[in-house]
Amino acid sequence: MASDEPVPTLYEWAGGTEAFERLTETFYTQVLKDDLLRPLFEHMDSHHPAFVAMWLAEVFGGPARYTEERGGYHHMVTRHLGKAITEPQRRRWVNLLLDAADEVGLPADPEFRAAFVSYLEWGTRLAVSNSQPGAQPPMQAPVPHWGWGVAPPFTG
Repeated sequence: MASDEPVPTLYEWAGGTEAFERLTETFYTQVLKDDLLRPLFEHMDSHHPAFVAMWLAEVFGGPARYTEERGGYHHMVTRHLGKAITEPQRRRWVNLLLDAADEVGLPADPEFRAAFVSYLEWGTRLAVSNSQPGAQPPMQAPVPHWGWGVAPPFTG
């Protein structure tokens, strides 16, 4: 890439919306077979994988469809309230998503995977915290926008 060309977003580098849709379809097929995660997801809406793909696409620099069609950050936070997600469930979720990323051929270069895993760690740790009984997370915030090695500042 010439130095005057713009740096692609993580969304573009991953392969766009279609790549995130492949990822979440493959991932949630495995989630429903997993004894630790199935209880959290066995009653999910059949469109849940597509909604998560929309969220990830927006986070990684794609279109703001999750915000426009689903209600953005506020809606995402409400999906986790009261779920009491455990650390073992969080870790399994991350591991299965990384396995799915390999399976569907998301880029394996260290720079992309470091940024991808960085968001997964950040987002899932917030989801665990926000899901605990009595949690009162901020209900209004922008959807995080993740880039190459740059995490957004935490404002709580």
